[in-house]
Amino acid sequence: MKKKTIAIDMDGVLADVESQIIDHYNKAYGTNLTKEGIQGLSEEEAFKERELLFEILNKDNFFRTLPVMPDAVESVRELQKNFEIFIVSAATEFPISLAEKVAWLGEHFPFIKWENIVLCGSKRIINTDYLIDDHCKNLDYCMGKPIMFTAFHNINQTHHLRVNNWKEAVAVLNETL
Repeated sequence: MKKKTIAIDMDGVLADVESQIIDHYNKAYGTNLTKEGIQGLSEEEAFKERELLFEILNKDNFFRTLPVMPDAVESVRELQKNFEIFIVSAATEFPISLAEKVAWLGEHFPFIKWENIVLCGSKRIINTDYLIDDHCKNLDYCMGKPIMFTAFHNINQTHHLRVNNWKEAVAVLNETL
């Protein structure tokens, strides 16, 4: 019997990009943004200095040093027992991130085979049974069942099934078996 498939986004789902951006942004711009303070804001509202944000996202080692989301490693291992897992990241927007993301996955998720890592531009081509992502721009085009992973910028979005953390994601997906 063929396993169902799950595509999992990296930034904001497996990797805590919010904390990393806030830390770099505060240091570079002299602000004191917090995760709590940007809840419900769009990325443009939270990080008003767009040029600075793009500089940060294009810095060497930015993506390589992202913290892992709580329970992500254990949860993906658990899901791998019953699902085929693909890691899918719209990485080509920041070309420097390509090698860094592969190295990050190798360090934190070495049990994910290289052929199950998809670094792309648009996720509209991804055809899996489920997509876990924090951006509606990806979930809205999901060919399978979209699952929105909570992030500051999607708190006010309600048109997709939401999970707030990895334990909830595992519970929701295990219910589908």
